[in-house]
Amino acid sequence: MMYKILIADDEANVREGIRDNLNWNELGFEVVGDFENGREVIHAVAGLQPDVVLTDINMPFVDGLEVTRYLFENFPQTKVIILTGYDDFEYAQQALKMKVHDYLLKPNTASELRQILSRLKDELDEEANKTEDLSKLKQRLRESFPLVRERFLNQLTSGSVREGEMVDKLSYLEIQLKGPHYLVAVIDVDDHGELERFYPESESELLYFGVFNISEEIIARYDGGIVFQNNNEKTIAILSGDDDEMLFESALKILEEINASVKQHLKFTVSIGVGDVCSGLSDIHTSHKRAASALDYRFLLGKNRVISINDIEGDLQARGPYDKAWEKQLVLGIKSGTMQDIELIIQNMMKNLKALYLPINRCYIHIQQIMISIMDVLYELDIHEDAISDNESSPLTEIYQFKTLDEVEIWLSAYCQRVSVAISDKRDHFGRVQVSKAEAYIQANYADQMISLDSVCKHLTMSKSYFSLLFKNYTSDTFIGYLTKIRIEKAKELLKHTDLKSYEIADRVGYADPQYFSLIFKKTTGMTITEYRGLM
Repeated sequence: MMYKILIADDEANVREGIRDNLNWNELGFEVVGDFENGREVIHAVAGLQPDVVLTDINMPFVDGLEVTRYLFENFPQTKVIILTGYDDFEYAQQALKMKVHDYLLKPNTASELRQILSRLKDELDEEANKTEDLSKLKQRLRESFPLVRERFLNQLTSGSVREGEMVDKLSYLEIQLKGPHYLVAVIDVDDHGELERFYPESESELLYFGVFNISEEIIARYDGGIVFQNNNEKTIAILSGDDDEMLFESALKILEEINASVKQHLKFTVSIGVGDVCSGLSDIHTSHKRAASALDYRFLLGKNRVISINDIEGDLQARGPYDKAWEKQLVLGIKSGTMQDIELIIQNMMKNLKALYLPINRCYIHIQQIMISIMDVLYELDIHEDAISDNESSPLTEIYQFKTLDEVEIWLSAYCQRVSVAISDKRDHFGRVQVSKAEAYIQANYADQMISLDSVCKHLTMSKSYFSLLFKNYTSDTFIGYLTKIRIEKAKELLKHTDLKSYEIADRVGYADPQYFSLIFKKTTGMTITEYRGLM
C-alpha cells in the first residue's frame, strides 16, 4: 500500500535533497508536495490529505510547531516527523507532547530517514489493516442490524434482559418505545400446515413476512409501537402509550385492523393473543407471556380472532367440571353404536371441553385420555393400530398438529369411524369363522339324533342367544332350519342312489321316528318319499 508524504523545510537544499535522493516508491511513499514554510503547509494539507508530514521545526511565518498543533487539532490521523537542529531539541520536545510520531536531528543521513520511514510504513500498514477490519465489522453490523434488533426484542419479551441495560440498548438499536405503559400482542397464522401444502417453502416464508409487513405498516401509522418476528414465525407487537386504558382500547383497534387486513390482502387468517397493559419495560415479558396464553385459547374459540386474556379470565368464572362420562359413552358407542351416535357423543364432548376454558395443554391431556380409552378397546379386540391409520405417528402426538378443538373434532370423528369399521370387520370375520365352524359341526353330526342347539353352542363355547342371532345373520336360517335342510338333502341322495327303506334312511339322517321323517320330507320337498323315489 502506498502512502502520501508532504515535505516542509525553508532550506531548499535540505528540502530538495530529501525529495530527490530517496527511492520513495520502494519505501512505499509518494511525495505529494514540498513547501518552504508552515503557512503553505496549512493551506495545502486539506486538499492533499497527506498521511505523513515531514517538517522542519524552524520556518518563517508559521513554524513546524504551529503546523504540528494545527494537524493535531484538525487532522489527528496524519503522522508528523520533526526535523530539528541540536540547538532546537528542547523546543522539539514540546511537539512530542502533541503526539509527534518521530523526530530527526540535522544534519541527517538518507539511511536514518529510510529507517524512520520504514518503521512508519509498518505502523501505517497495521493501522490500515485495523481500520479495514473495523470497517468490515461496521459493515457486518449494519447488515446484521435488523437481526440484532430482533434478537434483543426476543430477549426483552422473554425477560432475559437486565433492567439496567434496557434503556441503553433500546437507544443504541434505535427502537422507539415511548411508554410508560406497554402491551404485547402475539400474531400467528391460523393454517400453517395448509400454507406449506399449497406453497413452496420459500413462498411460505414470504407469506409469514407478509403478516409481519402488514402489522408493521399499520402500527407505524399509529406511531405507538414496534413489530418483530420470533423464532416460531409468529409476529410480535409491542405497543406503548401514556394512558393504560387508552392504550388497551387503541391496541384492540389496531389489532382488529391487522386481522382484517391480513384476510383481505393475503387471503388467509391469523389469530391474535393480547396480553395485559403493564407499566415499565421490565414487565413487558409478563405481558408477552399472557398474550401467548391468550393465543392458546384459539384452540377452544376457533380461528380468525383477537383474543384478550382479560376477556378469557372473565369467562373462566362460569366454567363447570369436566364430565368424564362422555369418554365411557364414546367407548360404548364405538363398540356397539352407529356412526351417528358416535358423532353426537364427540360433539357433546367438545362442547363440554369448550365450556371449561381449560388451557391448551390440559385439553390435550383430556383428548389423549380419550385416545387411550379407544386404544384399549383396540387392544382388547386384538386390532392393530396399523389397521386404523397408515400414519407413522401415534394418535397421542398427532393431535398436536391441530390449532382448534373444531379441527380435533373432525379428526377424532374420522378416527372413530375407522375404529368402528375395524371393529365391525373384526367381528364380521369372527362371526363368519364361528358360523363356518357350526356348519362343519352340523354337517359332521347331522345323523346324530342327539344333536341340538345346546351341543353346537357347547362346541363353540358361545351363548345360545348370541349364536342364534349370529347364525341367522350369516345363513338366513335358524339352527333347526339349517339342520333339517342338511338332513333332507342327505335323505334325497340316499333315495336316489340306494334301495334302503324309508325307515332305514330316516335313521341314517338322524330321525328316530320314520313317520315324523315322512312328514318333514313332504313339508320340505312338496312330495312324499314314494313320489320322490318314483321320479328316479
